[in-house]
Amino acid sequence: MLATNEDRLVEFLLQCQPGPPKTRGTWQVDHEGNPFLLPSIGGITLNIQAGDPAFGWEGDHIEPGVSCIADTHKPFEHPNTSLQLYSCVGNRAVVTSGEASGAEGIVLGHHGGSEHIIVDFDREAKEKMTYSDTIMVHARGQGLKLNDYPAISLFNLDPALLKLMKIRKGENGVLEVPVCALVPPVCMGSGVGAAHVGKGDYDIMTSDPETVREYGLDKLRFGDFVALLDHDNRYGRAYRKGAVSIGVVVHSDCKVAGHGPGVTTVMTSATPQIRPVIDADANVAALLRS
Repeated sequence: MLATNEDRLVEFLLQCQPGPPKTRGTWQVDHEGNPFLLPSIGGITLNIQAGDPAFGWEGDHIEPGVSCIADTHKPFEHPNTSLQLYSCVGNRAVVTSGEASGAEGIVLGHHGGSEHIIVDFDREAKEKMTYSDTIMVHARGQGLKLNDYPAISLFNLDPALLKLMKIRKGENGVLEVPVCALVPPVCMGSGVGAAHVGKGDYDIMTSDPETVREYGLDKLRFGDFVALLDHDNRYGRAYRKGAVSIGVVVHSDCKVAGHGPGVTTVMTSATPQIRPVIDADANVAALLRS
C-alpha cells in the first residue's frame, strides 16, 4: 500500500445544485467547417453516465451525469471557485432535498469554461432531481501526497480512490499506474497553458482520424484514466519531454477545433516516475462500484 498523508487532509462540505444546460443560442462550426446545432454542456443528463462511451453522441462537450455548480449566475466567483478547487475525483456527493433526497453520487472531475463539477448518479436518482435541489459534496483530497515519491504530485484525487487504482511499485523507483489509453503530446489542446490544474480540464484533440485510431482514443469512456505523455501538470499544463500526467475523462468528444474529450488531472511527474500500464478496467465508476 502506498504511504500518504491522508490523515492530515482537510475535509469540507461543499454545497451545489444541478446546472441547467447551456447554449450560445446560435450556430457553431466544426473543425471541417460544418455548422451544427446540438446539445452541449450542462444539465441533468439522463441517458449518459460514467462508463459510457465518450464518442458517438449527437452533441459537443457533453457532460455525463449531473453538471453541478454553486452559483449559475456567477460561475467564476465565490462560492463556485471553491466548489471547483476543493471537489476531487472520487468524492462522495449526496442529494439533500427534493424527491431524490438521500441519493449518492461520485464526483468525476471538473470542466473548465462551464465551471461545473461532473457528478455521476444513477438514472433513477436523476429522474427525480430538479435544478433547485441541493447536493452536498464531501470534499477531500487537495494536498494529498505520496510520502515515498516526492517527485510525483497529486491533484483532485480522493485518497479512497487512490487506494483502488491498483497502482504498483515498479522497478527503478517508478509507479506503475493502470490507464485505459496513452495520449500523445501533440493531441493536447484547449486548456494547455493554464496556471494550475486544481480546477477545470484540458482537451484531447481528435481532429486527426489517423491519430485517433492509432492510439484507440475513440474507445475512451467517461471516467477512464488516461496517461498524457510528455505533459507536466505540476505548475500548469505544459509540454515537457519525459513527463507523464494521469487524468480522468470528464466530458465527451467535441466537434470544434482544438477540442475533444476533456481530462481532469489527478497525478503528474516532470520526470519518468510514472509508468502507465494499459488496463481496460481503469475507470472511476468501475473501481468505486466493484
